Amino acid sequence: MAKKRDAHSGDGPDGDEGALFRRTVADAAPLKRRRPAPPLAATPPAAPAKPDKAALRKPARITAPLVPRPAPAPQPVNNDDGKLAGIDRRTADRLRRGKLAIEGRLDLHGSFQDDAHRMLNGFIVNSAAAGRRVVLVITGKGRISEGGGVLRRNVPQWLRMSPCAPHVLAIVPAQPQHGGAGALYVMLRRKRES
Repeated sequence: MAKKRDAHSGDGPDGDEGALFRRTVADAAPLKRRRPAPPLAATPPAAPAKPDKAALRKPARITAPLVPRPAPAPQPVNNDDGKLAGIDRRTADRLRRGKLAIEGRLDLHGSFQDDAHRMLNGFIVNSAAAGRRVVLVITGKGRISEGGGVLRRNVPQWLRMSPCAPHVLAIVPAQPQHGGAGALYVMLRRKRES
């Protein structure tokens, strides 16, 4: 039996043990360094989901700018002295108060911008051709946090551009019973008889 060492002596292995150790490891070769194993993934990566076919057919929605800006109230088509151009005072007051008969309505809120522009152009041209005098265009109010809706801002501009402009006599914000800030009264020019 090998001699027991004293735990407190601090001496290394005695001669017999050291020689035995050297003989045992003499023919040993150093191990090759192993690369660390890659960590195991908890779950394999999921295949990308296939897009919904219905979503692919829908056109991309145009979003409002990120910076909120207040929607300006649509201004009536005025001449220099502040009166509605081409309309007598009594008719202008009745238009502003929503007292004139509404002969046609177009509801645009919830529509995409390009679709709304196309529908507005067709509605105004067709209403003028049919001899209508006052129509209501509903734009919707839009999100207050985004400064109002895109349609609420753009419809008054579109009404002042071709093909609508030659038919439009006045644009006035609607009264609350007809949609308030989310709608416009549009007075069309009288159809000229040829």
